[in-house]
Amino acid sequence: TMIPPKYRQLTVSRPIYSEDLFKEEYEKVQRHHKTMLDHLKAYFSCSKQKAKSVALTLLPIASWLPAYRFKEWIVQDMISGVSTGLVSVLQGLGFALLASVPAGYGLYAAFYPILIYFFFGTSKHISVGPFPVLSLMVGAVVNNLVPTSINATDVTLNERRVTVASSVTFLVGIFQLGLGILQVGFIVIYLSQTLVSGFTCAAAVNVLISQLKFILGISIDSPSGPLSNIWYFLFQDIFTQLHKTNIADLVTSIIIMIVVFVVKELNDRYKAKLPVPIPIEVIMTIIACGVSYACDFENIYNVDVVGTVVEGYQAPVAPDFEVLKNSVMDAFSMAIVGFAIAFSVAKVYSIKHDYVIDGNQELIAFGLSNMFCGSFKGFAASTSLSRSAVQESTGGKTQLAGLISALMSMIVILWIGFLLYPLQKSVLASLIVINLKGMLMQLREVPYLYRKDKPDCVVWIVSFIASVLLGLDIGLAVALGIELITVLFRTQYPRCEVLANIEGTEIYKDKKDYACVFEQEGVKIFRCPSPIFFANIDFFREKLTAVGFNPLRILRKRNKALRKLKKLLKKGELQVTSRGLVLANAVVLSESEDDLNPEELDKPVNCKDFPVEINWNDDLPANIQVPRIYLHSIVLDFSSVSFLDISALKGLKLLSHIEIQFYSPGYIIEKLEQCSFFDNEIKSSIFFLTIHDAMLHIQETHPQTTRVCWRSKVCKSKP
Repeated sequence: TMIPPKYRQLTVSRPIYSEDLFKEEYEKVQRHHKTMLDHLKAYFSCSKQKAKSVALTLLPIASWLPAYRFKEWIVQDMISGVSTGLVSVLQGLGFALLASVPAGYGLYAAFYPILIYFFFGTSKHISVGPFPVLSLMVGAVVNNLVPTSINATDVTLNERRVTVASSVTFLVGIFQLGLGILQVGFIVIYLSQTLVSGFTCAAAVNVLISQLKFILGISIDSPSGPLSNIWYFLFQDIFTQLHKTNIADLVTSIIIMIVVFVVKELNDRYKAKLPVPIPIEVIMTIIACGVSYACDFENIYNVDVVGTVVEGYQAPVAPDFEVLKNSVMDAFSMAIVGFAIAFSVAKVYSIKHDYVIDGNQELIAFGLSNMFCGSFKGFAASTSLSRSAVQESTGGKTQLAGLISALMSMIVILWIGFLLYPLQKSVLASLIVINLKGMLMQLREVPYLYRKDKPDCVVWIVSFIASVLLGLDIGLAVALGIELITVLFRTQYPRCEVLANIEGTEIYKDKKDYACVFEQEGVKIFRCPSPIFFANIDFFREKLTAVGFNPLRILRKRNKALRKLKKLLKKGELQVTSRGLVLANAVVLSESEDDLNPEELDKPVNCKDFPVEINWNDDLPANIQVPRIYLHSIVLDFSSVSFLDISALKGLKLLSHIEIQFYSPGYIIEKLEQCSFFDNEIKSSIFFLTIHDAMLHIQETHPQTTRVCWRSKVCKSKP
């Protein structure tokens, strides 16, 4: 039978190990730590094995396609591809409205990126193509560079908008490709899940606001620039033109949203019983298209329809360099956001299905996809959460499902696009809005974050508010800045603790948290659970006052006092007797008599040339006041300190000048040795393997001290 945990015993008998003694007894393996030059040599070296590895990394299809289980997977990939393709076509048309380009060009964004990602991507389950957040960011650039107020025909205006959207997309691809080549895929770690959640929720609000004009059927400019959403939504356009609402568009939108919402909820509830989700968006689009055509909504009710969809494929075009010059920061923001969203979704599915994705290769894949898409008049692509969910839930095994979904877009582009002519734009807007549910529901995270982690809650709220009010590009920059500030605050102001021994164990915990803890008289154990560096060394010193004194103040006071005593001896006003120091005359020195150089105050107290040993805890002659210290040892727990910089080393050296012994367990001793921290005054012997080793050593060197129970009134003695 298994022994209950409370009766299991751990008994260890070993010497008290300092770092020096441990090194003497156990030989340490000398490892070669690679330098930057070593890493560069390894990166640029060439061999047959490395060439093969690089080729397989850059072209992942060469790894998974030969291992494709055709008989087992082809049917599932085909079903998944068709299901995803139907959704992709509709989202391409709808997201083109967000990008402020004619709806047909959304089909290019649903087709071209998949062709490239099929060869270069490492995720097996994400559906590559338009994403509402990116489409909206593209639309913001388009509306800024080509406003509807300029003098131009509809055809010319649309052509210019398509040029801007495709040029920005090409630049997004260049940034992503460059970041991938430079192997900086790790940058996505600086976009925390909290930040991304707040940002995408704000983007959903922006998308919702931008689609109101289509749902209401009114003709107004799209918002562009900081605070444009508030002005646009509350004052300038929407409210002032509500009386012009197109009833046909509004009624159609309401019906579409209600039906799609209900069926989607049924899909979620009965997804285990349904072989494939009911393609309600496709069904409602076909019905709406048929009703609009049969009832001639365009002419009778003056609704805005998709109109002529581009037929066939167009020749590639070079990007407009004037657009590239004016959209650098926007494109960089889109590159980061697009990759962050795609990588986070891909990571979820890679964990679920147990395979590895490569962040740097994903950057390369999306970079090439967007460059290719931009060259053929598409707009920026990432991945859509809803499409990826369809592709994975319908049994997709590889990106062959994505390729089949691209074929669905090709069929529409080449053969049946003309059937979409009578489709109301309000239908597409309604489908976009109803698909924002998942992103808008992220608002529910705020109460949870407030209860569990308030700094993360601040990041979410700031990310959300800044992105709604200032726009997605500026909002992202503000959110990233706030997140970095919270990281700095967490490291600059860590939760420091004074530890005490748990009765009958070698375990040391924060003495405020436990009822029965023991402290040794004259000893304090201090823990700082963060790196110690230039930004928090002053905070570290301040927190050390929790052990009962201010080290820097005491050092300066002692140097001043020593200077005064030496002056009294020199003048003959102070005599050395068998009873110690005695004043010959009743003299009291004032502070003004102390002419010690301020730079000398922070140096070690040097009593070597003083005729007697000074006990700083005794009364000093001439009314000289020095704070008394009733500690003889401080244990600094460095087990949670990951690194020290030069400022921290200087600060720690300053602490050693007050003749208090420091016993500091930790693995940073190599860093201290490299920086010549140890000298005649500070020995490496003050470092121990554990806190308990240090405490046992102190008990041996100070046998007169006793252990005291810090909370004796509430401590229950053990039998």
